[in-house]
Amino acid sequence: MNIKPQELNKQKKPLSVVIYDQLYKLIMDGAFPLGSQLPTEPELAKKFGVSRMTLRHALALLQEDGLVKNIHGKGNFITKFHHNESLDGLEKLGNPLYKCYTGEIDDIELHFRIDLLTDYAMQVLNQPMTAVVALERWYKSNDKIVAFAFTMMPIEAVSQLNLDLQNEKQVLNMLEEKVYELANSSTIEIKRSNSVNTPSSLKYQLSDKEECDLILESVYISDKYPVVYNKYYIPIQCSQIRIKTSK
Repeated sequence: MNIKPQELNKQKKPLSVVIYDQLYKLIMDGAFPLGSQLPTEPELAKKFGVSRMTLRHALALLQEDGLVKNIHGKGNFITKFHHNESLDGLEKLGNPLYKCYTGEIDDIELHFRIDLLTDYAMQVLNQPMTAVVALERWYKSNDKIVAFAFTMMPIEAVSQLNLDLQNEKQVLNMLEEKVYELANSSTIEIKRSNSVNTPSSLKYQLSDKEECDLILESVYISDKYPVVYNKYYIPIQCSQIRIKTSK
């Protein structure tokens, strides 16, 4: 990053675009790993020999490209290395976490319990049932918790889906993939939340005071009732919501 101001000034491009080009190349070359935090704005401005205003214009371009995300009070984080226009967004039926989480997941830890009916479960599942299966999925990368999913399903759906709750591999396969193959539709709502860090009953926390994108999803096999209701929590520095539209 040894760039001389006088060399920049000879360029025909605006300084902010030159800085953008340099940062873009550094990101693509892997100088800043996915999910890592860029140096502070004063540090970057000093290294490039430009004003903070010029630097902010360059960072704004990177943010528009989806390469960098600014988190208020924390700084700028690398969110992804490149665009992949072939990727489906939330408009296509499938696990939304893998469409929005920009990092790598190499392990999932699963926990479940049988709960009595609550008003909340009755509201989101909206069907007759005798009990609820509550499932927690903790997504990991290099042994670090990077995302979380909370799922509710009617106890009756266990037999409907031919599930053995003691068979972790089978349950994970159902929640992660097969339920979407069986489903004919889903509804999705997107919110911002930090409540995943609040309940004391959770085994882990994503990180201290971490804001998350929250994806609420009801998955339907029949048109009448959802077979599962999912809440996916993705830390905002690793989340990118993508929806493809066309005529």
